[in-house]
Amino acid sequence: MSAVTVRVPAKVNVQLSVGGRRPDGFHDLATVFLAVGLHDHVTAAPADGLRITAAGRDVAGVPLDGTNLAARAAVTLAKRYGVEPDVHLHIDKDIPVAGGMAGGSADAAGALVACDALWGLGAPREELLELAAELGSDVPFGLLGGAALGVGRGEILTPLEVGGEFHWVFAVAEGGLSTPDVYRECDRLRRAGGGSDLAADLPAPVADPALLAALRTGSATALAAALSNDLQAASVGLRPALAATLDAGLAAGALAALVSGSGPTCAFLAPSAAAAATLAATFPSGAHTAPSPSPGATLL
Repeated sequence: MSAVTVRVPAKVNVQLSVGGRRPDGFHDLATVFLAVGLHDHVTAAPADGLRITAAGRDVAGVPLDGTNLAARAAVTLAKRYGVEPDVHLHIDKDIPVAGGMAGGSADAAGALVACDALWGLGAPREELLELAAELGSDVPFGLLGGAALGVGRGEILTPLEVGGEFHWVFAVAEGGLSTPDVYRECDRLRRAGGGSDLAADLPAPVADPALLAALRTGSATALAAALSNDLQAASVGLRPALAATLDAGLAAGALAALVSGSGPTCAFLAPSAAAAATLAATFPSGAHTAPSPSPGATLL
């Protein structure tokens, strides 16, 4: 086999409920992932060693060494099966880098699937999901796609039924936001408000029944009413300009607006594909439309 290409989707968290800080520094989550039709492509080809290249959007922010999460995925899979990680991974980027849409995690999921196929390993899906969870909290969803409830750190997934298509607009801010920084700011805001940021003092987060029902029925109006992100205040606090972006999308006709994950990408739910295209055109620096749900890592 000369080369293998895998398409992987971005995600938006239509619910992101954040529990308190655990002793290990992580936070328990109840998050509802929705894969959207904005994709990276990961191509694996034979090589004499491990090599990473990238092209497309924001590639200046993509590490081209062993710290790249896709490279770590290849090494992790190779170690599990006792093979050498001899592969050239080329990543064609369309998902924003450090934008809260899990682009790096999607690339890692794509690398797992591509290397498994290139090396002829035949790894069971359950094993790929286990390795994905070791790599990062968002990586398993890159394999699964569609819609899923994530608990624990977000890596323990339950697929969810989606009864229709939803239409999104994503406005990408200049520069990324560090996910650890956003969580630290969330903790700080909780303490500043007179509360605790510790898991022992806060209720465990749970999925919102109204949001799950909105997904099942495919109602964009009901989903708009149920969207939530506990990290949004922290993201806006670190990047105050996001507030104006969110307001602009609502003024232009979005059913709802929220920061995607830890940000700084802003997500807007539109009532139709045509409305999404009109909404995207109102952003002078450009925005991207994408339907959901979208399949997970897919061999092309």
